Amino acid sequence: MTARTGETFNERSKGKDIRMSNIVAAKAVATAIRTSLGPRGMDKMIQKGDGEVLISNDGATILSQMQVMHPTAKMLVELSKSQDIEAGDGTTSVCVIAGALLDACGQLLSKGIHPTQIASSFMKACNAAETILEGISRPVDLTKREDLISAVNTCLSSKVVSQNSDVLAPIAVDSVLGVIDSAAAKNVDLRDIRMVQQVGGTIDDTELVNGIVFDKGAKKSAGGPTKFENAKIALIQFCLSAPKSDMENNVVVSDYAAMDRLLREERKHILGLCKKIKKSGANVVLIQKSILRDAYNELSLHFLAKMDIMVVTEIDRNDVEFIARTLGCQPIAHVDSMTSDKLGSAEHVGEVSIAGSGHKVVKMTGVKNPGKTMTVLLRGSNKLVLAEADRSVHDAQCVVRSLVKKRFMIAGGGAAEAEISLRLKELSHGATGMDAFCMKAFAEALEVVPYTLAENAGLNPINIVTELRKAHTEGVKGAGINVKKNKITDMYEENVLQPLLVSTSAITLATETVCMILKIDDLVVVM
Repeated sequence: MTARTGETFNERSKGKDIRMSNIVAAKAVATAIRTSLGPRGMDKMIQKGDGEVLISNDGATILSQMQVMHPTAKMLVELSKSQDIEAGDGTTSVCVIAGALLDACGQLLSKGIHPTQIASSFMKACNAAETILEGISRPVDLTKREDLISAVNTCLSSKVVSQNSDVLAPIAVDSVLGVIDSAAAKNVDLRDIRMVQQVGGTIDDTELVNGIVFDKGAKKSAGGPTKFENAKIALIQFCLSAPKSDMENNVVVSDYAAMDRLLREERKHILGLCKKIKKSGANVVLIQKSILRDAYNELSLHFLAKMDIMVVTEIDRNDVEFIARTLGCQPIAHVDSMTSDKLGSAEHVGEVSIAGSGHKVVKMTGVKNPGKTMTVLLRGSNKLVLAEADRSVHDAQCVVRSLVKKRFMIAGGGAAEAEISLRLKELSHGATGMDAFCMKAFAEALEVVPYTLAENAGLNPINIVTELRKAHTEGVKGAGINVKKNKITDMYEENVLQPLLVSTSAITLATETVCMILKIDDLVVVM
C-alpha cells in the first residue's frame, strides 16, 4: 500500500518556506549594517525623499531611515530601536548578533531540528551567557570620573566624530553626573540635559553650560540692554501687543480723531503692561511664542528698552518646563499675577557671539538650578556634522546612564563575546541531546562580533579570531582585538571598556527576536 501524501506534507513545507524566507529577509538587514560595526566601521550616507542627506554609522539611525518592506526585516529595525531605548549603545552589534544567530538557525533547521527545540536551547544559552558576563564584569564607582570617560571613549571611537572624543567624552560624563545624585541614583532622565546646536566654529568649541542657553540673541531693535549681572528673570506667557477679539472682524475707522484715539488706547494698554513688568522687579523678560496674535510688537520692545529691560523672544512651549526648573521661576500667564516671588534669578545673563557664523545666543549662568539640569552648547561647521555630533553625544550620555542603571563594566573589543563563546562551548560538552548541538551553534554565532571587528579593520579575521580564542583559553579574560595596533591585547590595560548592560541587553534582545522569528510558520496578509 502506498504512503499517503496529503495536506500535512503541504502544511509542513509551507511553514519551512516561510521560516527560510523570514531568516533571509532579516539576515539581509543585518548584513547591510554589518560594515558599520566597530572603530574602523564605515559610515552610511542616507538620502531622504526630500533630498536631505544624513551621514551616520549609528545602527538605530541607519535602520530607522531605511524603508523596509518585509515584516520580519521590520522586526530587526524594532530590535535596534529597543536596544537604543534600553542601553543607548550597541545598536549595530545587536543586529549583527541577531543576523549570526539566524544564520545558525538556518543550518540547524536544515539538519532537521525542530524550531521549538532550537528556541528553547537558545534561551538557555542566553541565560548562561548573562551569568558568564556578570562573572567577568568589574564593579564601577561613579565617583571615578576617569573610568566613566574610558567607557564613553569606547562608545565614541566608532562614531564620525571619534577624533573629537577628548572634548565630547568629558562633556557627556559631566552633563549626566550633573543631573543625578551619584550615590542614590538608579536611572537618569536625559531630558534634563538640553542640547543646543549652533553652526559655526568646530566640534572642539562645544561646551557644557551650568545654566541655560537660548539659540537666539536678545531683541535689541529698540536699543535694549544685552547684558545683566544678578538678573531677575520673568517667563511670560501673555502677549505684549494690542488685544484682539476672539472672532475675525474688521473695525472701520471713519475719521482721524477716532484713529488717533485707537492708537492712543493701544499705546496706553501696552505701557500699562510694561509698567507692571517693571514694578515686579524683573530686568530680563522671556516671551513665549504665540499663535493667536503677536507675542510682542515694536512698541512694547521700545517701552521695555526705555525701562532698561532685556527681552528674549520666541520661547518654545516645549522648553517652558525646562526653563522654569533651571531658573527657579514660574511661567506667568496673566500680567496681574506678575509678582516678584515668581521670578527666577541668574548671576550673569548676556548675549554671546558665535565665532565663525556671526550668530548670537543668550547665555544664563550662575543659576540656582533647583531642578538639576544641564545645557550642552554643540558647535560644528555645518548641519550634517552638528546632527551627527548630537546623536554621538546622546549615545555617550546613554553609556553613562547604563553604568548608573547597572554599575558594572566589561572589556570591549570583542573580548566579552569571545569569552562567552568559549565558556558556552565548554558548557555544551556537559549538555545532552539537542541542547548540546544548539548551544554550540549559539556559541559559534557570537564570534561574529570579533570576526566583523577584524574584517572592518582590514585584518585577517580567521587569524585574529583564532589568536583571540587562544588568549581566552589561556585565561586572559580581557583579551580583545586592538584595531590600532592590529593585534590581540588586554582590553582592561588599554582602557577599552563598555557597560555590562550594553552587552547583556544586546544578547538578550537578539535571542528573543530570533526565537520569535523561529516560531513563525505562516504569513497571513490582511487587506
